[in-house]
Amino acid sequence: MAKQIILYNLADHVTDEQYKDYVVNEKGPLLDSLPGAKKFEMVKITGSMKGEIPYKYVGIMHIDDMDLFNREAAPSKKFQDFAAKWSTMVKPDFQTLIGEEIY
Repeated sequence: MAKQIILYNLADHVTDEQYKDYVVNEKGPLLDSLPGAKKFEMVKITGSMKGEIPYKYVGIMHIDDMDLFNREAAPSKKFQDFAAKWSTMVKPDFQTLIGEEIY
C-alpha cells in the first residue's frame, strides 16, 4: 500500500483549535472519500526525543490504488479546491513524502 506523508506547520494566523475543527469537519472526510484512498490520518506532534519539533503536523494518506488516486482524485475539482484552501492554512515550507508500506 502506498503512503503519502505530509509534514508541516500551521500558518501564523491559524490556531490549533481552528485547524482541528477543519480537519474533523472538512479535510478528513474529504480525503477519506477520494478515489484510490483507503484512509487519512492526522497526527499533531506533541513531543520529541531530541527536544526539537521541526514539523508540528503530520498527515498520512493510506492509498490503495496510487494510479487511480493520481488519475482521478488529485486532478479533481474537489481535491484542487481543498489544496487551495489548505495551502492558505499552512506555512509554505511543508514537505511531501511518498512511499510504500513495508510492514
